[in-house]
Amino acid sequence: MQMRTLFPTSLGVAFLLAGCTPAPPPAPPDTRAADAAAVRQVEADWAQAAASKNFDKFTSFYADDASVFMSDMAVVTGKANIVSAWKTFFADKNASLTWKTASAVVSKSGDIAYTEGSYTLTYTDTKTKKAVSEKGKYVEVYAKQGDGTWKNEADIGNEDAPPAPVKAGQ
Repeated sequence: MQMRTLFPTSLGVAFLLAGCTPAPPPAPPDTRAADAAAVRQVEADWAQAAASKNFDKFTSFYADDASVFMSDMAVVTGKANIVSAWKTFFADKNASLTWKTASAVVSKSGDIAYTEGSYTLTYTDTKTKKAVSEKGKYVEVYAKQGDGTWKNEADIGNEDAPPAPVKAGQ
């Protein structure tokens, strides 16, 4: 007889407790569009720093543990090493770097983003001592920092063809 009373009572308590389970928290707002716009702005500011040859500003866009993967060069990892590598480039009288962002994509979690596009890099060829221009494509990987800013974690570029001599007046 106790079993007959215990089962319905247990079942009733289980239903009561199930009804008391708190609702799951609301999903965080989707900020991907705003984050993609912010990453595009970072790239525009970074390109402006390159165009004005503002070395300190240019290298400030890298995270401390970033890596640079460029054509015909070993991977450069760590901000200090990246600064050193770019210092040589910026010292070149023919140095010029421009790029055009084609797309910016932000992860669903909102903490990682990537961009892709095309670039033109001009510099002095060490063998010929003449200016050459390299055209290529790139992918940049960004991580959202604790303060909400975006820093570059991976700077990846591939040339479309070997660098070509710069023609006079170009």
